[in-house]
Amino acid sequence: MDFNETAVFVKVVESGSFSAAARLIGSPTSTISTRVARLEKRLGVTLLQRTTRKLQLTEAGEIYFKHAAKGLHHILDAESAVVESVAEPAGRLCITAPADLGDHILSEIISTMRQHCPKVTLELVLMNRYVDLIAEGIDVAIRTGSLADSTLVAKKVGTACWAPFASPAFLETIDPPENPQDLRHYSCLQFSALGKASWTLYNQSNSVTVPMPGTVVVNDVGLMHAMAIAGEGIALLPTYLYENTGQAGKLVRILPEWHAKADPIHIVYPRQQFMPPKLRYFIDLASELLEKRLGGISRSSMAEG
Repeated sequence: MDFNETAVFVKVVESGSFSAAARLIGSPTSTISTRVARLEKRLGVTLLQRTTRKLQLTEAGEIYFKHAAKGLHHILDAESAVVESVAEPAGRLCITAPADLGDHILSEIISTMRQHCPKVTLELVLMNRYVDLIAEGIDVAIRTGSLADSTLVAKKVGTACWAPFASPAFLETIDPPENPQDLRHYSCLQFSALGKASWTLYNQSNSVTVPMPGTVVVNDVGLMHAMAIAGEGIALLPTYLYENTGQAGKLVRILPEWHAKADPIHIVYPRQQFMPPKLRYFIDLASELLEKRLGGISRSSMAEG
């Protein structure tokens, strides 16, 4: 069996003529015609009806082309996959993530990738608005919250849980709250994305909505984090900020059995037949580090985002 004959036949059908296939393959037209004739002789059937104007597949030719083309494409896919698997990550990789997440977690991912992938040029786009990856030329995103339906691939890597925190200095000035309803009596820093008028907290079995007569409303997590450390009040903050700031003792979690919303965190990227080594390396590395930083959430299966 000569797979070259099969490959030539598929290329002739796909290109529409012997001469077009010859140009694509880089062989004389006579060679292309001879190989197709040998294939027909070996199979004992006519695959192509030749006229002066066009080629027409016979019934046997249609059957053979359907299966041969599929098999040939699988072989080419396998070769490409092997080449990519051994290739060294290289080239530009553009990454976007929420600004507050990038400040505290993404730096470790980037540092590790720079160490192990010196031929990759990293471009970071940190922002809190939705980014159209394809339209804006971005390779991969780390996103928090629920995902809109799309053709992108999304891999869940953890959950960002929000909870009330305050500085030890602030707690020295008050009687610690014993239940969520007590929070209304204290100075609270409100993150606008979680609501300006109230906080909703959850435990294992219940939820409580607490009116918040706070005097400071902030739309930036970094600023709210800094104000809480400075003793300005109680703030709802993502727990990864508390656990990974490297500033032990500067914040204390209040009502540890209660938390506010929990946002899923995904790595999102455009669907593609062959993933570049630089992107594969980043996804594997980011998945491992994010799962560790976000509480060891187990790996989830791939899904549409």
